[in-house]
Amino acid sequence: MSSPPIAPRLVRGGIVLIDPVTAAVVRIIALQYNPATLTRTLAVHGAGTDTPDRSEVLRIKGPPTETIKLEADIDAVDQLELGTGAATASGIFPQLAALETMVYPTSAQLLANNALQQAGTLEILPMEAPLPLFVWSRNRVVPVRITEFSITEEAFDVNLNPIQAKVSLGLRVLTVDDTGFDHRAGSLFMSYLAQKEQFAAGSPHATLDTLGIRGI
Repeated sequence: MSSPPIAPRLVRGGIVLIDPVTAAVVRIIALQYNPATLTRTLAVHGAGTDTPDRSEVLRIKGPPTETIKLEADIDAVDQLELGTGAATASGIFPQLAALETMVYPTSAQLLANNALQQAGTLEILPMEAPLPLFVWSRNRVVPVRITEFSITEEAFDVNLNPIQAKVSLGLRVLTVDDTGFDHRAGSLFMSYLAQKEQFAAGSPHATLDTLGIRGI
């Protein structure tokens, strides 16, 4: 009797929050279901876009602005059917809260800044959040900033706890132009770029004859 085939382990996409100074992992957020699509847009930073100078037409000022958009589904129906887990008491509030707190300062930071204001501190620096890394397999670990965030709650239990929701995320890849080379995000971006160049070097070889021409 043949044994059933072994299904491959499914790797999930997600976001890892790290301390930008020590690189210590603050939180790992794995998506419950991998999105079916991932939209990436690259806006080129050309040097000659704002001037008619012909000598600048092929020059590039820096890395393009890369944005990523995705929609993730969160669902507690399976847990509710089994009657296990936190979903029976609070639905998917914990999963939503883990995502939402990425764009909030912590309550401790707010209280600390309020204490400084009460003490008459003249200059209070904006609060620094952990550095988000968008992880889409081991081949794509990218430092990002969250630019868009929306949640559509689609179903509720009898206590009005959300049990199904769709989360839309907009991310902008952080480059050395944003942070410099010495920042943790800068070094991660350089690793991302180097890996992209390695993949490009391994792309299928083509010749001018492939394109149906003999010379340029």
